[in-house]
Formats: sequence, structure tokens, C-alpha cells
Amino acid sequence: MHQNLIIINIEKKISNLAKRLTEKQKKEIVEYFKSGKTIDILSEEFNCTKLTVIRNIKSNIGEASYKELIKKNKASIKTNIFNEKEKKQDSNSNNNEEISAKGSEKITSSKEIIYGADFYPDSSFLEISPLDYQIDNSSRKEFSSVPISEIDLPPLVYMIVDKKIELEIKLLKDFPEWSFLPNDDLNRKTIEIHFDLKTAKRLCNKEQKVIKVPNTNVFKIAAPLLIQKGISRIVGADKLIAL
Repeated sequence: MHQNLIIINIEKKISNLAKRLTEKQKKEIVEYFKSGKTIDILSEEFNCTKLTVIRNIKSNIGEASYKELIKKNKASIKTNIFNEKEKKQDSNSNNNEEISAKGSEKITSSKEIIYGADFYPDSSFLEISPLDYQIDNSSRKEFSSVPISEIDLPPLVYMIVDKKIELEIKLLKDFPEWSFLPNDDLNRKTIEIHFDLKTAKRLCNKEQKVIKVPNTNVFKIAAPLLIQKGISRIVGADKLIAL
């Protein structure tokens, strides 16, 4: 493949300095992650990149455990969001009941003034105030991916290919961290990029090898070619990029 030859033959050294964490901070990051804190929150609290947080967690608990905890944390977040929606619905319902009760009291009071306190017409009609609640019945949409034209990739990334320099193509559903997306999106073909050489080597098996991509603009140039092959997403450490 001509495009793959371009990726392999370009040589350029870029040094990226990352914040160094103390051993105590590394242990705290792992413990907080196990307790349910997200990558975004840990990145802000320890003043380091998301990639640094992910790399530290994976090196301490392993890739498999990391993916399992990602699933668990996302399930917990979804549960909390659902509970919050239930509370809001209950609150709206209680408010509407109070409004209805007050409206009925006003009607009764008006009748007493006009007809007297002992007069109550025989009627089964009960006025209820309209519910001030909007139901979101729109279809679930995929807002997680970022168009490649709107993202600034780092100058240097790494990819895993087979011995024949063929790209490793996966379906989006092979990545547990994106399992919350709609089914149509989960069946998209993807390629994966790695921002860290050690992470890429750890995920590489004996039948594969790691190549360096020193000019990430090549992905924008090759986007039409990748789309022709059915590849519509690039998966990064914490980003989903749409071609």
C-alpha cells in the first residue's frame, strides 16, 4: 500500500514532555479510579494529561482490569444519571400536584363567596393544571466522535500492523470504553492509534509490529482512501475521531 509506505519511510523525532508523578500520586490515582472517579476528573485533580493517567492505571492493574473498571464506572455513571432523572420527574410530579391542589382550593373558595359556604353543586368535573414537563422522545444520536478536520493530533503517534504492513482493522464494538454508543456506530470499522510507544508495544503480539507515524497529517490526507475501505473512525486513547 502506497499510503503505508509513506507512513513507514517518514522519519522525524519529536520529544513530548509529560508531568512526572510521584509513587504516592500513582497509587492514589489507581485507588481513586477503582472507587469510581473518571479519567477526566483524575486528570484535573493531579494536573496531568488523560494519557498519563490511563498509562499509569494500565501499568499498575493491567489492560484487562482497566477495561473491566471502565465498564463498571460507565455503568455506575449511567445509573446515577437515571436516578437523577427519576428524582427530577418525582419533583415535577409533586409540584404539579401542589399546583392542582391550590387551584382546587381557589375554585372552592370562589364558590363559597358566590353561593355561600353550604352550597356545593353536584358535579364530577375537576380542573387540573396542565403538566409543565417536556418528554425527550428524540432518537439516540452519536455525539462522541470529533471530526478529523476539527482536531489537532500530536506530531507523533504509533500504530500496530501485521508483518506485511497491513493495518489492523477492528470494529468499534471491540473497544469496551465505547460500548455505550448506538448499535449502528458499534459496527463501524476503525483503526487505532497510540500516543505512547510502551502502550503500543504492550498490546502488540508476535504476529504484529509497531510502526511510528511521525507526521499525523497523513491521516487527513489518507481519509478518503480509508473511507473507501469502509474505515470511518480512528480510535485514540481518549478520543473517537470521525473521518
